[in-house]
Amino acid sequence: MTPLNSSTAGAPAAPSAVARPLTRDDYRTLGLSALGGTLEFYDFVIYVFFATVLGGLFFPVDMPDWLRQLQTFGIFAAGYLARPLGGIIIAHFGDKLGRKKMFSLSIFLMAVPTLVIGLLPTYAAIGVAAPLLLLAMRVLQGAAIGGEMPGAWVFVAEHVPANRYGLGIGTLTAGITGGILLGSLVAIALNSYYSPAEVADFAWRIPFILGGVFGLVSVYLRRFLQETPVFQDLATRRNVARELPVKTILREHRAAVVLVGLLTWVLSAAIVVVILMTPTYLQKVHQVPVTLALEANAVATLMLTLGCVLVGWASDRFGTRAVML
Repeated sequence: MTPLNSSTAGAPAAPSAVARPLTRDDYRTLGLSALGGTLEFYDFVIYVFFATVLGGLFFPVDMPDWLRQLQTFGIFAAGYLARPLGGIIIAHFGDKLGRKKMFSLSIFLMAVPTLVIGLLPTYAAIGVAAPLLLLAMRVLQGAAIGGEMPGAWVFVAEHVPANRYGLGIGTLTAGITGGILLGSLVAIALNSYYSPAEVADFAWRIPFILGGVFGLVSVYLRRFLQETPVFQDLATRRNVARELPVKTILREHRAAVVLVGLLTWVLSAAIVVVILMTPTYLQKVHQVPVTLALEANAVATLMLTLGCVLVGWASDRFGTRAVML
């Protein structure tokens, strides 16, 4: 989704392009958007906090441990491979049908497979169909988050005033990273309350079922959001994208797409390695207790979440280029 269609040059400025203080409606939009981002990203990442348990349940018991972990994380990675396709498709319809509709659809598409994962039979019950179903659900999750994140950033950017873009996007991103923090806290609680045998027996299902419920609640909450002023303006003037939005983007903003894509790859790699995979690495390689590894991860994620808001505020005050450098 693109915040402004290039064909709007010379048209009156959209409400979000005007410098003004944040209003109560802006704070409401930010709060609901960030909360939805938290719950949806929780759904996407909770898998990794139970990767060791899932590996033992969805693959043969006689499989070498290294291969089991490789395939478990391979299924996790499949979600990331599906993200670009989901982003392109959902963004396409976001430019044509409206941001709000796709914003709600993406979280619904995340909630359903998360709930299904919590109800899946294991390898012991249905054999090879178990990991295949798990893979299918992860692909759906990846497509959903691929549409959610860019859609959410555009949605917020088109609501908040131009002089508060940084704070708005930073707050939303803090909500998204808050999903990782929520996943850490849920994993800590389960591993503290239940024994390893109980987690492997039934308790691993709880965070996925909980995530499905979270997602459906988020779908309901997003009913209270309003369509962005920018899209409303485009629709009123019948200036909604007429050609493939991705074609317009690649033709008119190719350099920016490449630059932002590279920066996003670096960011995603850092979060996956440092935040998401470190707890499992510490447990498997250094025999760090599960709860301790998750607690350390929660502290790191909290710092990441606070940093998002701080950097967003700084970009409004000092400029995006200065902050990024």
